[in-house]
Amino acid sequence: MPSCTNRSDESAGIPRSRRIAFMAILAVAASVATAAAAADETALRRAVAWQIALDRVGFSPGLIDGRIGAKTELATREFQRVRRLPITGRLDDATARALGVDPDNAFGWYVITPADLAEIGPLPASWVARSRLSRLGHASLETVLAEKFHCATHLLNTLNPGRNINALKPGDRVAVPNVVESSLAVPTAASIEINLQQKVIRVLDDQGRLAALFHCSVAADKAKMPSGNAQVTVVVRDPDYMFDPKKWPEVREPVPGRLRIPPGPRNPVGRVWMQLSLPGYGIHGTPNPELIGKTGSHGCFRLANWDAVRLSRMVRPGIPVRFVDHPLLQVASTAR
Repeated sequence: MPSCTNRSDESAGIPRSRRIAFMAILAVAASVATAAAAADETALRRAVAWQIALDRVGFSPGLIDGRIGAKTELATREFQRVRRLPITGRLDDATARALGVDPDNAFGWYVITPADLAEIGPLPASWVARSRLSRLGHASLETVLAEKFHCATHLLNTLNPGRNINALKPGDRVAVPNVVESSLAVPTAASIEINLQQKVIRVLDDQGRLAALFHCSVAADKAKMPSGNAQVTVVVRDPDYMFDPKKWPEVREPVPGRLRIPPGPRNPVGRVWMQLSLPGYGIHGTPNPELIGKTGSHGCFRLANWDAVRLSRMVRPGIPVRFVDHPLLQVASTAR
């Protein structure tokens, strides 16, 4: 009858010295992997803290995603210009101090509330069906949180490995970037300059100094790019949208005429509409912040919902808007 017996390393064909060496290699590999993971977390904390700090002072990095790219670097350069720091676009020590970058507090916990779940709603494919709703809510809890914390959904998933964020209930905790309401006073815009090449909206104060910066999308069709000057005429928060099928040639659905589309975060103009004196043009939010700067609009200027809301608090009807079409607009760099 067969039986199991213990076998020595030698009888298994692996000399003990080689086995010990192999185990040592495994231990070193595990140590290296642990160190690499720690380094990755440190780099992520630093990048997210950098973007949070820019967002807090009104120099938007776009989405907070932990990935330092052109938007974060441009916002950093402009912040450095205003603060009379060396203009590098990098997070050097002087810039980190001026921004108050705090990697140790880059992440925090948020408790899901019933109000978060109430933000979720249907979005029918049909424009006619959309017009029959009372509100266009978020698609999922994931996008509710992404807007609330100004971040990319992939960052939420990175911070919450193995969890289904969309299955969370009121009272559940979720790790988020530590975006908090800024204690800084919202600056009052004296004018706005929209750089069509950079896809950036700059807010200037009454001394011509740069007070805030936001990334935007511009018209896909260059023929629809405005030029010269305009004014803000109306600011509407939580707006309706008038869908005109003549302005949406890509829509194949038979639509009987103009439709009123209800408000909400997935309204085509997002959470705020700032009408310009040019007929048909405005500055507004968007239900797709991840596409800011990557795709063109029908002619208006789209910002992430949170940036559009922030800008709307700075402007008022009557302030001038100037369109420029060169790579870099030099603005006064007096320290704030």
